[in-house]
Amino acid sequence: MSKLLFLDVEATGTEKEDRLIQVAYKIEDDQCNKLFKPPVPIKLSAMAVHHTTEKMVADKEQFSHSQTKENLLRYNNEGAIFVAHNAKYDLGMLAKEGVVFNKHICTMKIARYINSDNRFENHQMQYLRYFYGIEIEATAHDAFGDILVLEQVFAKLYDDFVKKEYGNSNGVILDGVLNRMIEISMQPSLMTSFNFGKYNGKTVEQVASIDRGYLEWLLDMKTQKPEGEEDWIYTLKKVLKKI
Repeated sequence: MSKLLFLDVEATGTEKEDRLIQVAYKIEDDQCNKLFKPPVPIKLSAMAVHHTTEKMVADKEQFSHSQTKENLLRYNNEGAIFVAHNAKYDLGMLAKEGVVFNKHICTMKIARYINSDNRFENHQMQYLRYFYGIEIEATAHDAFGDILVLEQVFAKLYDDFVKKEYGNSNGVILDGVLNRMIEISMQPSLMTSFNFGKYNGKTVEQVASIDRGYLEWLLDMKTQKPEGEEDWIYTLKKVLKKI
């Protein structure tokens, strides 16, 4: 059975120049939660989210020379599967430090995939935490607190994923399920509803039936600035092709 590496990072911000300042992971009995001194300043907007200040990292080591980096590289070489919520962000931050994982599962994309009946109002991890009734003492936007929630959210999503794909878990090989989840995680997600704009709360299919022009306009806007918009571009192209 493949080992699962649950991981979360916090960073100086969300732009191209930003770098990680906290790494937390858990893989079997090994767990880590460390702060690192970044090569760029921490943005105030980021501090307002994770509450990590310049003073808190001033005397910390740099991630590039850390044992944590060596551990992550080793786990990747051993075939561990990286698991994160909105994995693209965490993978991107780690890639800036020379850590690239061969296999990953994005729990946000898995949540979108199984949400064909729109029972989730959104796909954020803290929403899923409460949707599934997960009771755990964990602080949001702290990397270690997030992976404690992530681990349990993954377990719930895994059960629902098996039901959707296989009907039940009888005879399902774990690695086969994980490989399917990896496959889905590496593809664009099909968005089912809007959580922004004038059609906030409506499904994409509903909007397609009443306002094709809006979808065409939105596709044009997102195509002009495609960074981070792969899922919406994929969805809009697919829907517009059908109508």
